[in-house]
Amino acid sequence: MSRSPTRIRTSRWTASLLRNAVAAGILGVVLVAMLAGCAQSPGAAPKVPAAGDHDWTRFAADAARSGVSVAPSGITADNVNTLAQHRQQVSLPGTVDASPIYLRDVTVEGASHDVFFVTTTYGKTLALDANDGSILWTFTPAGYSGWAGSYRITTATPVADPSRDAIYAASPGGKVRKLAVSDGHVLWTASVTRLPTREKIAAALNFSQGHVLVTTGGYIGDQPPYQGHVAVLDAGSGALLHVWNALCSNKSGLLDPSSDCPQSDAAIWARAGAVVDPNTGDLFVATGNGLWDGQTNWGDAVIELSAGATSMLGNYTPSNTADLNANDLDLGSTAPALLGDGYIAQGGKDNVIRVIDWSTMKGTSAHQGGEVQTVDTPGQQHLFTAPAVWHDGGQTWVFAADGGGTAAWTFQSDHRLHAQWSNGTAGTSPVLAGGLLYVYDPGGGLNVYAPTTGAVLASLPTGAGHWNSPIVVDGRIALPEGNANDHSSSGVLDIWRLP
Repeated sequence: MSRSPTRIRTSRWTASLLRNAVAAGILGVVLVAMLAGCAQSPGAAPKVPAAGDHDWTRFAADAARSGVSVAPSGITADNVNTLAQHRQQVSLPGTVDASPIYLRDVTVEGASHDVFFVTTTYGKTLALDANDGSILWTFTPAGYSGWAGSYRITTATPVADPSRDAIYAASPGGKVRKLAVSDGHVLWTASVTRLPTREKIAAALNFSQGHVLVTTGGYIGDQPPYQGHVAVLDAGSGALLHVWNALCSNKSGLLDPSSDCPQSDAAIWARAGAVVDPNTGDLFVATGNGLWDGQTNWGDAVIELSAGATSMLGNYTPSNTADLNANDLDLGSTAPALLGDGYIAQGGKDNVIRVIDWSTMKGTSAHQGGEVQTVDTPGQQHLFTAPAVWHDGGQTWVFAADGGGTAAWTFQSDHRLHAQWSNGTAGTSPVLAGGLLYVYDPGGGLNVYAPTTGAVLASLPTGAGHWNSPIVVDGRIALPEGNANDHSSSGVLDIWRLP
């Protein structure tokens, strides 16, 4: 994709930097820094952020699902309250019960745009101009008219290709498509289930090592038969490279639960789906209710897979896994959160977050129990959201929210979570951007916190929702409203922009 906006990008970045500096009262510092940058050694160009440095390419910001963006957002504690008066509500042809993604300065229909991309519950994927909210293109999958208004939905956030020329999006037809950023046309289509009327693509898509990572679960009500599995697609061709099945894991490929495997359930439906270890490329997933036998059936378990999902490298299930299954208390209502130093945090519908030393869970033999620590979820309610993990100044912070509260811990050298603050405000998956913590209250309102103290810096107006979560980029916040279970064919995307 050829373009010459190096000058345009520089001027945009410079203007944005100056605006933010004025708002923060540090204009003199920024001018000194800019002049210093211009006084580099001969032949050295000033260091200017590339467009891709400001992208938000997937749910929870990165492949590890940390929920943290390190790019400057332009929004600060000093100016965040000004956003309350600068909200645009964009009408959408469907509900987005997920998060948007964002690509900065890409070519759409022959012109440069900063673009938000969203997928609705019935599979329409849209590109919207981030500056004015206009819809640049809409892709409608074949089969849409048969799903609209029905139980067949998706709550999957799309993921962008590293080339920035394409995105990948799911539909209720059990398919994933690669769509051109330029105009939304289909580059390839891949099926990730043999039973699309039973198996749902609920979790966000992910991307790693040239692979698109997709997980499946069941529709609301857990009506069998369905099975959770991880599908690995080749990003270039769409070829299905490998499938790891949570039930009958000794069988590869897409299974038909009604004929190929006697077991049902073990959904992989957490918001984050497949979590990628940034050091190894290995995948972590958590499963929901289903049979666990520690051999080929892995209900209510955390599983580590190789990067291509060709082999299982580690596993864990709680000692009370049978009770979890019997009482509909899915361990996999949220995905593993990578804490560092080989530790993970795993929440669940039993209102508990478990800290696990993963080095003790390696190998294919069954591992049951052995948690380092358990703590209550923030409001002692089911955890359906993805915790955010922030490494800052040698300290690791963990933020989580549920239907009854929001809380923060530090993960310290004793490999335990230590409570720092909490409140009784509900939230979906927290995100941290530009040093501020953003948590959407599905009852209405986007709360912005000082992450280390929990002080409320702003509460931005918004309607009610479900699992929706925001992204924060380039002086803008984008947050969808609405609940997939309302089965609506319309929706709203809120966009706040710095004045």
